[in-house]
Formats: sequence, C-alpha cells, structure tokens
Amino acid sequence: MLPYKFGNDFKLKNIEKVVDSLILWLRKKVEEASCEGVVFGMSGGIDSAVIAGLAKKAFPKSSLGIIMPCHSIEEDEEDARLIGSELELDLIKVDLSRTYDEYMNSLGAKSEDMASANIKPRLRMTTLYYKAQKLNYLVIGSSNRSEFKIGYFTKHGDSGVDLLPLANFVKSEIYELARYLDINEKIIEKAPSAGLWEGQTDEEEMGLSYKTIDRYIKTGIIDDFSEKEKIDKLYELTKHKREYPPIFIYEEDE
Repeated sequence: MLPYKFGNDFKLKNIEKVVDSLILWLRKKVEEASCEGVVFGMSGGIDSAVIAGLAKKAFPKSSLGIIMPCHSIEEDEEDARLIGSELELDLIKVDLSRTYDEYMNSLGAKSEDMASANIKPRLRMTTLYYKAQKLNYLVIGSSNRSEFKIGYFTKHGDSGVDLLPLANFVKSEIYELARYLDINEKIIEKAPSAGLWEGQTDEEEMGLSYKTIDRYIKTGIIDDFSEKEKIDKLYELTKHKREYPPIFIYEEDE
C-alpha cells in the first residue's frame, strides 16, 4: 500500500494559532507538574518528528529525544538523527536490542509474534520514564487521533506517557503540522511504520488506509461498509486501551 499522499483533505483553519496553542499547552502542563522539560522517543517517523519540533519550540533548552533501537531498521535511526540535527535537538541513543534478547530468553520465548513485538515499545516506555525521573521531565507521546480511534498502539507501551499532544489530530493534520514545522521532506514522504519488524507499515498491518480512517473520523462518511464495520469493531475492542483500569467498589447492603 502506498503512503497516504495528503492534499486538502482536512486543512487546519489557522495552523499558526494551532501550533502556538500546542506550545503553550505543553508549557502549562509541564509547569503544573512542577517539571522542567520533556522527553520523548525518536523513531524516525513523522509523528515523533512533529513531537520533536513542538518540544524544541516549547522547551529549547530542556527537551530530550531518545533513539531506542531494538533490532530496528538502520534507516530509522538515520532519519531520527536527521531530524535531531536539523532541529538542533538534544539526542541520545539507548540500544535495547540486547535487553530485549535477554528478556525474551528469560521468558523462554522462541517465536516472534505480536506479544513479543509489543515488548519493544514497553521497554522504550521504561527507558523514557527512567530519563524523565532523573531529569524531572514529563514523557510526551506521539499517538495521533487516527491511531487512537482504532487502538493502534501498545497498551503500557507507546501509550505509557504523561501527555498526548497529537491525539486530537488525524494523520492528515499531522502531515500539515510537519510541513509547518519544516520537517525534512524525506520524513514526510516516508511510509508510516511502527518499525516493529522489517518491512512493516501501519496501513498494511491495519488493513485500512489512513485516508479512510481520517475521513470517517472527520465526516462520518465511508464508501466501503466492510471498512466501517472494521473501524467500529476495532474501536469497541480497544476501549480498554483508552480507559483507566476498572476499579472494584464494594458496597455494603443497606
């Protein structure tokens, strides 16, 4: 499936105001938490690039991007470094490949399945929170509204964050933000991927295009009824990912 070529699908009415509001919101949330900055993962993809661009504007001297390869594609690290260099961002690398191998060995796991793949974002979450606590920063995530709608994220992995600045923007709006923030065209043209395995792309794994999801979210219109059913079903099945765990409350009989 080819990358979504975004046009004028859902243009933000006043992108300058949107970005200014996002920057102010980030500063307010960090201040409310009595923290000093933000930390985030750098995957080499467009969502994390937008987060990096916003973070650098909000906290020029106290924003940290972390590259966390875990048997990852080398090009993803190259792209993350490209973003970091162009934004003049503080960037560090924590290679989790050996940690992942040791953990898998301790589990006695021999096959690469989705349960195994989901360990990777959970290791990254742990890394981000270690650095956040040491620096008195907040962790910010890069999930967008299109992914959030259908639960396309790892519970307690890439959703394990303090702030979700992009979760109210569909994928087409993320591309618009990227262009406004002057993110390198190579990143914008890159097929969206979680980088969980070689050749993996978001749209192929979801079995849905971002264009279809975005249109359905923004307008309620969808051409293929089977795709509507799939999106609605995914939304219902993944509600637990978007909600706090239920708490049992015992009530005495009157």
